[in-house]
Amino acid sequence: MIKEVIENLPGLIHTVEVGATAQQGGTRSKVIKVGGENALPFLFKEGKIPNPPVIAYEIWDIKPADWPQALGYFYSDVWGDPLEWAEKVVKEYKADLLCLKLMGAHPELNRDIDEEAKLVENILKKVNVPLIIIGCGDDARDNLVLPLCSQVAKGERCLFGEVTQDNYKTLTAAVLADGHNIIAQSPIDINIAKQLNILISELGLELNRIVINPTVGALGYGLEYTYSIMERLRLAGLNQDKTVASPFIGFAGQESWRAKEARAPESEFPQWGKEGRRGYVWEMVTAATLLLAGTDILVMRHPQAVEKVKRYIEEFNKDKEGLCLL
Repeated sequence: MIKEVIENLPGLIHTVEVGATAQQGGTRSKVIKVGGENALPFLFKEGKIPNPPVIAYEIWDIKPADWPQALGYFYSDVWGDPLEWAEKVVKEYKADLLCLKLMGAHPELNRDIDEEAKLVENILKKVNVPLIIIGCGDDARDNLVLPLCSQVAKGERCLFGEVTQDNYKTLTAAVLADGHNIIAQSPIDINIAKQLNILISELGLELNRIVINPTVGALGYGLEYTYSIMERLRLAGLNQDKTVASPFIGFAGQESWRAKEARAPESEFPQWGKEGRRGYVWEMVTAATLLLAGTDILVMRHPQAVEKVKRYIEEFNKDKEGLCLL
């Protein structure tokens, strides 16, 4: 008879709270809590997993130039207006969390930084769910835009990102002053992830206000390497290395829709099937795999993929055995 092996790990992943209600000085309708577990993903018999993973819908401040029609089918009526886009995903798709990417701030587009800050302010007025705010990826512009956005969102306890080992001081100081959390991005490297968390905490930001983006890959595009790095980070955290005991965020939608297999037209690859279904399945499988690697916050795009992955999370948490299928 095979004996079930139960392993109890001594560490605990930090609990990070995103969003602040009126009682906490903000205007959000709820607080999203991530982390807090002392076991590997979905291993309920080995410890406590008090906060199930959450999904954030990704929206942009401008119309995305590279999103395929499979996504345009759901968003093309609103993606020219980020306020309407935010309202649609909250009201129609029941989003619990939004991830706003300020791509218009990129030097190639050079959207005014005051305009970006005003947009953040207006979105906070338009919808009442917690907010993740991501810069354009250009360090110089992000160092101008994100601290201003942090100021206008003061008290709302947003999750701001992303900072790297070469560019962390400006945004860390801003979120520290304004009561927000931060995303620390590392290039699939355990040592850099650890060092960056240490550097951020040395500036005064508590470890329970840091979320790690280990830089994920999509199905067929480095997902297995991503998985192994995330698993090693999580095991280190659960073995009492508090400097890496942070929740994970994974940009599953962004990575999945870069994949050729997700977006190539059926006319070019008829054997692959219809791109509309193929793309959302690519995102769904990527997201489900990242959950098993320990992702606490998934940032996704396709509503049908979100629906499937939400059900996956719910079924796992309901039966506590991990026997459910997508």
